[in-house]
Amino acid sequence: MKNTSLIINVILSVAVVVLFILHFTSKRPSVGASATNQSTESGVTASRGDIVYIQLDSLVNNYDMFNDLSSELQSKAQIIQEDLEKKGRALENDIKDFSQKVQKGLLSQISIQQQQQVLGQREQDLNDYIQQKRLEMADEEAVMYRRVLDALKTYLGKMNLETGYSMIINTSGSTNNVLLGDSRFDITNVVIKGLNDEYIKQKKTK
Repeated sequence: MKNTSLIINVILSVAVVVLFILHFTSKRPSVGASATNQSTESGVTASRGDIVYIQLDSLVNNYDMFNDLSSELQSKAQIIQEDLEKKGRALENDIKDFSQKVQKGLLSQISIQQQQQVLGQREQDLNDYIQQKRLEMADEEAVMYRRVLDALKTYLGKMNLETGYSMIINTSGSTNNVLLGDSRFDITNVVIKGLNDEYIKQKKTK
């Protein structure tokens, strides 16, 4: 049935975004008490001029700013999903009611044509609305990642004025630029701690 496929599309339209957000927020390992302690506990012994790397997946999962932003995005996605499901169910019920009246011969030919046009327009409007919300969620998601990336780049720039690393490489599960790395040059936990400290300060000043 056409109306059944419509409801499925309504549900899937936002579910993908929700699942994507949940993928990155499902694991939050604990972080050490200070940057110095983290360096010691993680075995980081990198010094000025060294090439170091960051495990981006771990950093994102443990960055409070990302978790807060993704929670907000998830809440918006849930509201949109519920709204779309409500609109979809209303249209489905009206289509069923119209079909029953047609089958019972309760509508004139003119009324049938008029209501078919109305229901067809409602379905088109709902499809347009779904597409609009998909684009809105994709845009907000892109903005979220740009904000996180900007905060990371800004922090690394300030941090490297003191550490003086010659290069900071990104590694992640999907785009792993480090095929083999000595854990002494993994500064992920140090950066997580620094980012979260700065984020806490920013929240307090708002």
